[in-house]
Amino acid sequence: MFDSKSKKNFVSFFFLLGPFLSLWALFWMVPTGLGLDLSLRCSNLELNHDITTLLDSPEKGESFVGFENYRKAFDDPRFWKSLSNSFHYVLGSLLLILSLSFMLAVNLQSLPWIWQTPLLFCLIIPGLAMPSVLSTLFYLFFHGKEGALNQYLIMPLGFEPINWMMDPDFIMPSMIMQSVWRWTGLVTMFFLCGLAGVPHWQLEVARMEGLGAWSKIRYLWFPAIRNLILFAAVFLAVEGIASFSGAYVLLGGSGGILDSGLLFITYVYQVAFPGGSGRFDFPTAAAMCFSVAPIVALGLYLILRVRVGPQSR
Repeated sequence: MFDSKSKKNFVSFFFLLGPFLSLWALFWMVPTGLGLDLSLRCSNLELNHDITTLLDSPEKGESFVGFENYRKAFDDPRFWKSLSNSFHYVLGSLLLILSLSFMLAVNLQSLPWIWQTPLLFCLIIPGLAMPSVLSTLFYLFFHGKEGALNQYLIMPLGFEPINWMMDPDFIMPSMIMQSVWRWTGLVTMFFLCGLAGVPHWQLEVARMEGLGAWSKIRYLWFPAIRNLILFAAVFLAVEGIASFSGAYVLLGGSGGILDSGLLFITYVYQVAFPGGSGRFDFPTAAAMCFSVAPIVALGLYLILRVRVGPQSR
């Protein structure tokens, strides 16, 4: 039925992909299935009291309610507010980081390595630190009138100090700036590696032909890093959607004034673990996650389908 070559291929396939598929099923498919089942049930579990009921005998702590949790999520205005905030947060961070990183990489690649290396290292440091540490430093930098930004920049210029974390108009820009500060250096390093692949003779020809900066960007530098741009865009989009610790530290676990900084992941946490009530609401939180999952998947798919520049044949 099977020749020896087919058997060898099957054995190789099993030993190479078998462990991966097993771990994938254990750590992705099983939790996803349990979460989907949980989103279709109703649960009122007391904190530190009824949690064993759910683990030992789920039917005692839950009842099937169908799509009631999804209706509950869609009727919640804070759910839509958190989605809108997350969209603006991801879009603003992505556009600023990609454009700033590209400009930095173009300028750094023209410097000698003795200057390029320390400057790049200084840019990368925020991306290597723990998110909670970065958020704390950023909070001190923006904190009220005593923040470094007000003390050393805003007030010396004669302007009134800005209470960044208490003004609804500045909460989201502050969160975006934190993301830019953290990831710009790392993305710059990616782009710098891509620019290093541009042949030296092409740069010499461009210099001899007198190409301007825009022509170099369009025909030399941009095509060299277009795949890195897509990679960075997907990475930043996923990171922005799943960003929790930064917003949690900056806003103390809340959404800020008028929920101006309420991100989706933070709101899901608030729904699942309502502070002070002592009750879980895992089903509604799970329904929110499964409601947003298709939107996130579609957004990432559209990013990957983007045609950046002319395609080589």
